[in-house]
Order: sequence, then structure tokens, then C-alpha cells
Amino acid sequence: MDPLVLALDVGSTASRGDVYDATGRPVEGGRRKVAHAFRGSSDGASEIDPDQVTDELAGLITQLAAAPLRGRIGGVALDTFASSLVGVGADGGAVTPCYTYADSRCAAQVRALRAELDEADVQQRTGCRLHGSYLPARLRWLRETAPDRFAAVRRWVSLGEYAYLRLLGTTAAGTATAAWTGLLDRRTGRWDPGMLAVAGIEADQLSQVRDPDDPLTAVDADVARRWPALAGARWFAPIADGFASNLGTGAADGTTAAVAAATSGAIRVLVPDIPERIPPGLWCYRVDARRSLLGGALNDVGRVVSWLQDTVALGDAELDRLMTADPDPATPMVLPYLSGKRSTGWAADARAVIAGVSPATSGELLFRGAMEGVALAFARIADQLQTTAASPQRIVASGRVTQELPSWLQILADVLDAPVDPVTVKRTTLRGTAVHALEVLAPDVTRAPVDTGPTLEPVSARLDHYRLRAQRYDDLYRAVIAADPPG
Repeated sequence: MDPLVLALDVGSTASRGDVYDATGRPVEGGRRKVAHAFRGSSDGASEIDPDQVTDELAGLITQLAAAPLRGRIGGVALDTFASSLVGVGADGGAVTPCYTYADSRCAAQVRALRAELDEADVQQRTGCRLHGSYLPARLRWLRETAPDRFAAVRRWVSLGEYAYLRLLGTTAAGTATAAWTGLLDRRTGRWDPGMLAVAGIEADQLSQVRDPDDPLTAVDADVARRWPALAGARWFAPIADGFASNLGTGAADGTTAAVAAATSGAIRVLVPDIPERIPPGLWCYRVDARRSLLGGALNDVGRVVSWLQDTVALGDAELDRLMTADPDPATPMVLPYLSGKRSTGWAADARAVIAGVSPATSGELLFRGAMEGVALAFARIADQLQTTAASPQRIVASGRVTQELPSWLQILADVLDAPVDPVTVKRTTLRGTAVHALEVLAPDVTRAPVDTGPTLEPVSARLDHYRLRAQRYDDLYRAVIAADPPG
């Protein structure tokens, strides 16, 4: 059903693309993928080449914008991982790598900002805490540690904005992308002068902020010549993957909370309007003039699974048995922070902690303890969500971990003491990117329902065990993680 949308998604492990119809269903045979990886180092670096990603997206568009679709593609939409930062020089090219949300080298600047500013006020104004995943600290770090490079930058953009600038000759920041920077006033939807001053930049060094109902104009004429099938298509400003993920799983209003478990993770609720107050452990991102995304995020979910699979070699059958087994009191307690911590304590330089190991601790118990730790980290976010006006009646779960390790969702249901519905359709973030464009292009078309598997119900006999584990987790966290919430 027309109009069609060409959707693009830049994640932590790959760039992806597909074409969706007006109901949000993928067009058969359209999905494409190009794998990539962040460059990391022991000092906390996490980067990717922005021109590499731009080339990946150009290749995906070329493959997907096939001649038979000419006149049928009504829009092109893009999401990327959040947050990201690229410095652009006078010639329009990148003079920095793309710094990703997982880059923790600005931890010292985070501490300095916390000493200078009223963090509670910053959070209520911008929706963001002072943390290394946001741009105020990262920009100050660059200004202090690489002043020549900082001075060479004429404008600062997200990865998606940079790709558009190179491909279209113009760019803008989707409101959701702007909100993830920590530089946006969540109430007005405009760049916050106080946070710009803290970062050491001017508003004219940033892109125009656009809601989804205001697509880009003045796209370079060469675009239609390069991709004739996209002639007349509307290009939607890049959005953040969290917003797209909620839309893609069907968590499009306050009745449903979405658990995302990919390389990173989050629990998010899309709420109407602009919430008056935000709990200290959460964030609240304005996504357009009428909605905000309320929740919390974890740096390490799929990254924990990958580390465990490399370190504790277990087969699929062993993992399934391990995840569905009754809890074992001898399981180590694990704080799963491989690359710093976001919600709820916001300790940018946190690292993983494993406690309660004895000579009898097996690799299986270590694996189980780490995955319980991930679930307990999600539960800390859920606890703070319960203190807000958001009142979801349903939890849906999606992402690579839920696809590759579905039995872990039973641990999540037990720890949250709530039913969890696994989303069985793949690439929900990509679908959500299409849906956000379809809200503008085809507002009266009913979207196809999102397929889910059997509900995972919490086992009541495990409730007391996980309550005790949650208390032990909190005690260990307070003892070793040096970060306090504001206020």
C-alpha cells in the first residue's frame, strides 16, 4: 500500500535499510545490511569513521531505490544510535571521527561540570543528566585536549546529520536527535543557551531542529539524478534510535513500556506533552511538539553477552538451560558496566564488578550472574518509572539479545515481577523509523500489528529471591560506584 518509505538505520554493529509500505510492513526482499564496528581502546575511546558510514548509507540507498519503485517512495527516513558527534570543517568534510555514546574519555569533564552546575536544574531543563554520553562534557573534553582540532570545526553534527550533509547538500537535526545531545531545552524545543556556553560553542554551529512534520527542503538536485526512484520523495531529518525503537515495537503511547536489549539497552515510555518533573535517575527526551520519551538506558547489554560468549564458552543448549533454571544463591553478583554507566546512577567511568566468587564458582554461574545483573539494572530503571505519571500496562521486549538469547526474558520477567511480551519481528528500530515518517505521509492508514511471542509470566516463587538480590545489588553499587543522583 502506497506511499512507501525507504528507511535507514545506523546501529552499533551495522547500517541497515529496507522499504516499508503505508501499513508499516516491509516490502518483500528489500532488507539490506552492511556490518561495521566501533573502534575502541583501553582509554575509553569509542569511534567510527563518519565517511565510512555515509558510504554505507549511499550503497544501501542505491540498492533499495530500484527503478520499479519510482513514484511510489514518498519519503526517506534515517535513525542512528544516540548520541553521536562529528566535527565538520570549512569544506564540509569531517575533521574529527564520529564519537559514539560509549566513548568515556570525558569522565573528568563530567566531574568538573557536576562541580560547576546545579545538575538537578540541568536535568529538568534539558531532560539529560551530566554524563559522558551527552555533548556538553564531550565538547569540553575536545576543547581542552585537542584545541587545534576543536578550533578547526565550523559546525557540530550528529552522525545522521553528517551523512545527510554529504549526500543531500543540506541537513537538519530531528528533534529526537537534538534532545539526545543534552543541549536542547526540552520545553521550548530550542538550543539551550546555558548549555551551549558550558560546551563552548554557539547556536549557529549546530543544525536547525525539525519535528517530523517538517521534512528537509532544498535537497541538492543531484540527488534525484543519482536516485531517480526518489524523485519527489520527502527526506525526514535524522532521529535517534530510541524513538524509532518504541514506534517499531508498537509502544507508541503511555500504555506500553518498551524494553530494548541490543548492544546497549533501555526502558522507554512515549508520553504525551512535556512532563513537569523527571526522576533523578531517568532522562526525558522531547521527540516532537506533542510527545516526550521518558526512560533510562544501559550502555552494556548485548556487549555483556558478547563478552561472556568470548570468555565463558557455552553452547546454545547450555545457555537455554542456564537461563530457565531456578535461581541459585551461589550465583555471583555482577554489576555489568563494561563501558561506563548511564541510568540510574550516571557514573561515566564505571567498570564491571564481580562479587561473591569462590573456588566453586563455575563459568555457568558467572554467565548467569552477569545476565541477572543486566536484568537488575533494568529493574532499577523500572522502579523510577513507577514514580512518574507514566503508567504502562504492558511491557514489550525487542532487540538482538531477545532474539539470540530469548530464554533470558524469563529472568527479566522474574526480576521485574511483571509479564513480558517478546517482539518476534526483527529490525523493530528500522520499522519504527519508517513509522515516524508514515505518521506524516499516511496518517489515516492503520499500521499492521506487531507480532509477539508467548508472554513470559514471572514465577511467584522467585520473587523473594530477586528482591534480596536487588538489595545486594544496591548495596554493592553504593559501595563501589562513585556517582550520586542530583537533588
